Amino acid sequence: MIQTLRILLLIVTAVVVSRRTATGADVRALRVSPATIELNAFNPTQQLLVTAETSDGRLVDVTRECELAIAEGGPAELSDAVVRGRHDGVSRLIVAWSGQQTEVTIRTTNISGTSPVHFVNDVMPVLTRHGCNSGGCHGKASGQNGFKLTVFGFDPETDFTAMTKESRGRRVFAGSPERSLLLLKASGRVPHGGGQRIQPESADDVLLTRWIRQGMPWGDDSAPTLQSISVEPNERVALRKSSQQLLVTARFSDGSLRDVTAKAAYSSNSPVIADSEPGGLVHSGTVPGEAAITVNYMGQVAVSRLIIPLDGSTLPEADAPAQNEIDPLVWSKLRRMGIAPSELCDDATFIRRTFVDTIGTLPKPEEVRAFLADSSPDKRSRLIDSVLDRSEYADYWALKWADTLLVDRKQLGERGAFEFHHWLRNQMSTNRPYDEWVRELVTATGISGKYGPVNFYRALRTSDDAAKGISQAFLGIRLDCAQCHHHPFEKWGQDDFYGMAGVFNGLQFQKLQADRELVFHAGYRESRIPISNRQVVVRPPDGPPVSTDSVDPRRELADWMTAAENPWFARLLANRLWGHFLGRGIVEPVDDLRSTNPAVNEPLLAFLTDKVIESEFDTKAVMRLLMNSRVYQLSSEPNATNGRDEQNFSHYMRRRLPAEVLLDAICEVTQVPEKFHGLPAGTRSIETWDNRLPSYFLDTFGRSQRQSPCECGKSGAPTMSQALHLMNAPEIEAKIGAATGRAATLAASDRSTDEILDEICLAALGRLPNDKERAAARTLFQSGSRYAATQDVMWMVLNSYDFLFVK
Repeated sequence: MIQTLRILLLIVTAVVVSRRTATGADVRALRVSPATIELNAFNPTQQLLVTAETSDGRLVDVTRECELAIAEGGPAELSDAVVRGRHDGVSRLIVAWSGQQTEVTIRTTNISGTSPVHFVNDVMPVLTRHGCNSGGCHGKASGQNGFKLTVFGFDPETDFTAMTKESRGRRVFAGSPERSLLLLKASGRVPHGGGQRIQPESADDVLLTRWIRQGMPWGDDSAPTLQSISVEPNERVALRKSSQQLLVTARFSDGSLRDVTAKAAYSSNSPVIADSEPGGLVHSGTVPGEAAITVNYMGQVAVSRLIIPLDGSTLPEADAPAQNEIDPLVWSKLRRMGIAPSELCDDATFIRRTFVDTIGTLPKPEEVRAFLADSSPDKRSRLIDSVLDRSEYADYWALKWADTLLVDRKQLGERGAFEFHHWLRNQMSTNRPYDEWVRELVTATGISGKYGPVNFYRALRTSDDAAKGISQAFLGIRLDCAQCHHHPFEKWGQDDFYGMAGVFNGLQFQKLQADRELVFHAGYRESRIPISNRQVVVRPPDGPPVSTDSVDPRRELADWMTAAENPWFARLLANRLWGHFLGRGIVEPVDDLRSTNPAVNEPLLAFLTDKVIESEFDTKAVMRLLMNSRVYQLSSEPNATNGRDEQNFSHYMRRRLPAEVLLDAICEVTQVPEKFHGLPAGTRSIETWDNRLPSYFLDTFGRSQRQSPCECGKSGAPTMSQALHLMNAPEIEAKIGAATGRAATLAASDRSTDEILDEICLAALGRLPNDKERAAARTLFQSGSRYAATQDVMWMVLNSYDFLFVK
């Protein structure tokens, strides 16, 4: 029989022997995973992964296209590239494609299923896979129709009780498993609010039936436990509009393996590039880039990275000059993606970009003229140095850190918010090493009205909030999900969350006055999970346990956190700075560092992390390195290859001016300062410490509410209300028409029409006007008074794309 199958497959493959893969290359070998197929009662099916190796070294998934055959009547059968055991025995699987052929051994043992079903190992994965314990079904806080499961199965014992004992055991019926309400509803045999979840006679239906027939056993406590999962391929370069089958394998404590491809959950961090469907089949779209497919099975996670290059495009080495060590790391990734970088931006674009990104301030017309007239080859690096030394640097970066560290006047009171902001600005103005000021912040003790950093804990008053806030702000670890259940996309569980929260259990707040408190730590306190009351080890995520006799566990946390070998601290700072200057983090979101959200350029992020450590956490030194790279100085204008690239830094990412920067820019162009209630005249928006200052403009343009230590707190997305505000707001009209403003001064001067336009464009856009702008200005000056025309020109420029965006 096997020989007959081989002959038949050879006949079939002879028809396609001249057929080539989508890469245009011949196939020289076939690879099949797993190399040997082992089937049994607990691994009754096996997903196949068939990969063709082409003559040019590419690997192409042909799982759904190759010819597969097993002898009829044998111990196994085939269905859509899945091998299913029928009875015990040994057989051979023959795989053929494009003139190549290989064989795989199939061994089937104890397939009849006499071994007892284990609730945690076998039943829980079925409930999770079909969403029964999700937040939208029986896993929500109130359950569903009287049946409540724990979210994502974080407490199997509670779920076991709910299924077997609650409602007088009516959900399961061992005497007649087929009549069990659990099966009848899940399979759609009787009406079910959640719809049909399990197909009748499917493998899951058979398994649940067998479990009920066996008397709903919990299972042997000495049974092997799930240790990890792995996914194949862990990385693959694929073509656009192609597919890739994944193979997910679970490893248990006794070394046994199970195919869980059909039982795992899949999600993509970039569905427009590649998305997945149940069963692990991933489809790439038309957009080139890189997508990470997260695989989740019973609290264990793995990730497969799919890289979709631009077809038929290469990046020659000669077309990618480097200005420092950053550039080759980016060019290498671009070559792999088949993308060419844009050209360098012009000098006018560079000076405005540098000023806005570094100090949140527009360059003055005379500064632009001087820079454009400078012909020295090092003028850009000298400009970077000079801008980093300006006083506005401390104002702007104190504002940015105040957004992240929750300097909210409503929560902290006026004095607390002022002192916290003042302390942050001092750290920026002295360029104090990042690790030093973070250490002081984390271990802060004192009176809130005198010592700024203790107010951080007044914004994060509970130990739970402190655990979440500090983990996200300084480690890039989002522990929120782990407070209630195992994190769906990472390894963190409740032990990790409450271990971190335990560091802050001894925090005390002693009220002194209406808005002032003494904040201090009273020493080590044990930590317990609230529902189960189970004690956990007090420690940071993946960090060492805190000493039980510690007078302030935060000191041990700070020591571990700011150490050079910490895997997150320096990495997060590097990613934050890159994301700020390049418009997108190497990991995005910038404060979500996890294995299932990988860097789009890991060598680049590793290099920057090393530079942060080598510089001894000198933030300005890292900024200087970033801005001197050719990558940062690329034009925002795309070329034929990189127009749709939003991941690989092939061009500068245009973005709208932040709310505070935009308001200051309007004030600078009109030369009419904003009036903030209670603050000295001339105070700029980036200098303000109070995020609650009444300002319709700042609210409209998305200033941070400082409610979460997240970069997403500040909105940069343009909206219709913003456009209408710029065109119609009486506040902006008053600035433009002010008698002492720039428009009035220019109109009253003896400057020509072109000179007036030059001055406005230099002030607002950092460049001289283009032909279109000159033509529009001349039309305005010909049709109205000089004063009205000057105002109209200014209004036109303030509403232009080039003013509102940094590019």
